[in-house]
Amino acid sequence: MIFRREPIHKKLARQARLDMGSAEPEPVDPGPHWGVTGIHGVPRPRRWDAVGSAEAPELTGDEVHFVALPNGDLVVDEDEPPDTLAPLAATIEETISPPYRAEAVRRDGDIWAVAARRVEVAELEAPGDELELVVNEGERALTVDGARTFGSIPDLERLGSREGSSYVARARRLEDRLWEVEINPL
Repeated sequence: MIFRREPIHKKLARQARLDMGSAEPEPVDPGPHWGVTGIHGVPRPRRWDAVGSAEAPELTGDEVHFVALPNGDLVVDEDEPPDTLAPLAATIEETISPPYRAEAVRRDGDIWAVAARRVEVAELEAPGDELELVVNEGERALTVDGARTFGSIPDLERLGSREGSSYVARARRLEDRLWEVEINPL
């Protein structure tokens, strides 16, 4: 005579008068359900809107930074003639239109890697070269070139007010009255 032991889970279910019907269990969804933040947090925003490579034989340094203005003119941070940057700008402008800020690094000989992100350019009448305006529910703090300053810059406040009543507006002078502006809500 063969004696088969009943599995413990079936024995306990029978003793507890639980129905162990032969129905298949519901399928289990094993996928992650962590929401937007995921298990590692909110992902970083991407740094570049466009990347590419170009041949730029007339550039002399190993890296260059520039801003393309809305009219297509280039403002160069280093001592490179703007006309030598045309191949880099053309590569970026296959993907995005000016205005943008770009960085390029020499990779091999005359081959350059170039990357750019869109920026906002505005005309402002303001002192200094770097501005930061913090507005929080009517309270204002203006910093010019790292020093707290009294007064206001109406054009910068107008741009910032698009974000509501609380924002941080930063501006960096490109040339004369043209500024690169970044507005973030608080």
